Amino acid sequence: MARKPKADGAGVDLGGADEANSAMSPIIGVAREDLLGAVTVMLRETAGKPAKTLKHMQAFSGDVLQILTNKSEIAPDPKDKRFHDPAFKANPLFRMGMQYYLAASSRVRDWVAEMEVDELERARASFVAGMILDSVSPTNTLIGNPSALKKAMETGGQSLIAGLKNAYNDMVHNDMIVSQVDNRPFKIGENIAVSPGAVIHKSAMMELIQYAPTQEQVHEIPLLIVPPQINKAYINDLTPAKSIVKYELDNGLQPFLISWRNPTIEHRDWGLADYVDQIIDAIDVTCRVTGSKTVNVAGACSGGITMATLLSALKARGDDRVASATLMVCVLYPQREDSEVGALVSDHGIKLARQRSAEKGILEGASLSRMFAWMRPNDLVWNYVINNYLHGEDPPAFDILFWNNDSTNLTAQLHSDYLRVYEEQPFANPGASEIAGHNIDLTKVDCDLFILAGVTDHITPWKACYRSTSLFGSKNIEFVLSHSGHIQAILNPPGNPKAKFYRAGSTPDTPEKWLKGAEEQAGSWWPYWMEWLKARSGKLKAAPKKLGHAKHPAGDAAPGAYVFD
Repeated sequence: MARKPKADGAGVDLGGADEANSAMSPIIGVAREDLLGAVTVMLRETAGKPAKTLKHMQAFSGDVLQILTNKSEIAPDPKDKRFHDPAFKANPLFRMGMQYYLAASSRVRDWVAEMEVDELERARASFVAGMILDSVSPTNTLIGNPSALKKAMETGGQSLIAGLKNAYNDMVHNDMIVSQVDNRPFKIGENIAVSPGAVIHKSAMMELIQYAPTQEQVHEIPLLIVPPQINKAYINDLTPAKSIVKYELDNGLQPFLISWRNPTIEHRDWGLADYVDQIIDAIDVTCRVTGSKTVNVAGACSGGITMATLLSALKARGDDRVASATLMVCVLYPQREDSEVGALVSDHGIKLARQRSAEKGILEGASLSRMFAWMRPNDLVWNYVINNYLHGEDPPAFDILFWNNDSTNLTAQLHSDYLRVYEEQPFANPGASEIAGHNIDLTKVDCDLFILAGVTDHITPWKACYRSTSLFGSKNIEFVLSHSGHIQAILNPPGNPKAKFYRAGSTPDTPEKWLKGAEEQAGSWWPYWMEWLKARSGKLKAAPKKLGHAKHPAGDAAPGAYVFD
């Protein structure tokens, strides 16, 4: 049942979601030279304007005096999980240590905010200061973490020994990255990616998987899923309870999934044009196997960028085989003001990122994972340092994190092409950029569109995703906002009592106007999307009795071979 959302001056009450949009795509990255330059700026400000620095030091001295005399009212944000242990309230030493840290953090941030520098330098200084402050939190140390101390005492020091083993394993076996997940319970093809199907087409770049129907009748127009080139395609078929593919099959759709090969240095020249050509080949095969003259397509994140390029390329060729397109958690028109960290991006940083991947031939998956983590260090680094090293616990066995850590490389050419998309903004400037053998022009793309974003998405902020509604020439565009983050906005199956999403029935020119007209819907957005998609999937017909086609016989069982690279 729909209801009008709470108003907060801009429409929907998103529960502080904007605060979570503090990261950016690691594909663009932040040059370490720029971050070191931010340190230089802060040192320059300290030496050049001692009076201003002294003012903040004096304010901090006042805070310390209040803390030492037990008169301080400094308290952590209720959302700050680092200081939830009761000892931070009950024990004077832990309380004073926490207040000292919070006071210092607050004064440093005030000082950075008053620095007389341009906004780019201030953003970099704020980011660097935040990383440093997060790293020196007392909870990241044994002596300053009451729960870790209690665990050590309760276990007779065994938790510390276990923590040292975990740290050693990460240094030796996990590329110096703190582990976020226990991979041991998960086996691809056994309890992950288990929907029956077969590879019906294979090239050097991709495998095309057709899935076995679960219904006696299926809709005649198939769905081709274009996954991101980052991570593996089985996010679409994670576990039976979270499988989008299974849900599509159970609703009578015919899903076909592209599984990209994990490229190595020898594949350095695979670029966006090559990936678009591969999708066109997949459309050819899908139409031939199903007998349909059209397909629906769906793409997420970087796969959405590739899919948008595809839609433009098809229109330039006079190819109208795409009946509808679904675009999930994807930003086609990025702007630096979309997020706090987005302001860190510079032309210099983009140039260096391109040079580094060109020298190596690939942008390594481990580098992408590391960049993702340091965009949100408290959640994705220090949280696991405390759990794995100080508490001596194994990281959680969580299927989404298992997939998330199964990262893939980007070829140097594709990385360069994505950087070019950021530099030239081809989707927002019709006809200005030649990519994939044509001048990009989304205004000529007129198929029906379904666009999904996540309220707390820190990688593709929802307002940036909404910007895509104004780029296409389509008359029928549906925008839905899922009350989740980047991945769980997509993996949101029915059955979660806390699930909800927002829709407005129209797409005005700004996200703020959309918010004012949006209504909250209880439950998962999947059923709503499924009705939208089935209405564009043609009539029902008898399900195929076997997979593949005479020219494209069924090969390896799903999830194929490339998923194991």
